[in-house]
Amino acid sequence: MQESIEALESIGQPVSDTLVESRKGFKDGGQYRIEIPSTEGPEAFKLVLKEADSLNCPVHRVSQGSGIQMLSDAEIREMSRIGADRNIEVCLFTTPRANFDIGGFWNAPVGKMIQWQVRGADQIRYSLDDVFRACDLGIRSVLIADVGLIQVIKQLRDNGKLPSDLIVKSSAVMVPANPAFSKLLQDIGSDTVNVSTDLTTPQLSAIRQVIDAPLDIYIEAPDGLGGFVRHFETPDMIKYAAPIYVKLGLRNSTDIYPFGEQLKTVGHNLSKERVRRSKLVYDLIQREAPEARMSEVGINHEDLGVPVI
Repeated sequence: MQESIEALESIGQPVSDTLVESRKGFKDGGQYRIEIPSTEGPEAFKLVLKEADSLNCPVHRVSQGSGIQMLSDAEIREMSRIGADRNIEVCLFTTPRANFDIGGFWNAPVGKMIQWQVRGADQIRYSLDDVFRACDLGIRSVLIADVGLIQVIKQLRDNGKLPSDLIVKSSAVMVPANPAFSKLLQDIGSDTVNVSTDLTTPQLSAIRQVIDAPLDIYIEAPDGLGGFVRHFETPDMIKYAAPIYVKLGLRNSTDIYPFGEQLKTVGHNLSKERVRRSKLVYDLIQREAPEARMSEVGINHEDLGVPVI
């Protein structure tokens, strides 16, 4: 055991899941921001902001899950305009993915979590088509669920073929659950890392000790990612894992990917409820950890992927 401890220490990895208060933050010094996930188009985005304004709930980022290919140019432009007007990051998922394809392994008992990966060289190219198109329409944040695609995007960003200010957000479906995997994602190009939804606060603290990238944490996870409701843990997550994006998915909710008109009513109701849950958690933070520093809302922070129009 001592040999393993010394080996891990020699490469800068923690040797146990131990709570260490985080001294890190976003570039503005904030410890947390709020993200509304599964915002599936401009109508949903408008509903999110209307509800947020009504409840006085801060929103720094919205993300989408159905994929860029499921949005028209006009819809992407409108989401970019709304995000730019309010200085809110708009993060769109790349497509296609393995479960869009004719391959069947993703549907095997051991293959469920690879359904979001990019399958084959063609899908790498199709995914890049998505990214280039979104960037051309103003988007500066993309959501990725494939290690290879993250690395390719970083290489293209580094050599100037993609915008230098493009934010790469790694998806929760990659389920990074330890410091080494999380550091790998940061090293290959993830600017913000969505960790596994079932990690304890000491486990999150161990990850924070080796990476600087913000952690995206589902405070309430959708059923497909475990269905955990962890509102009361949020203050400790901020204290020991900052900087974090506080994300509220919904337990007991319908899977709406890929979203379309056939799911409009339920999808929009889900968006409004995510804001309400976010407000509940935001108020809890104010009660239990009033000293926690939130990034100011409505500011185009350097490390926030606000659209460019």
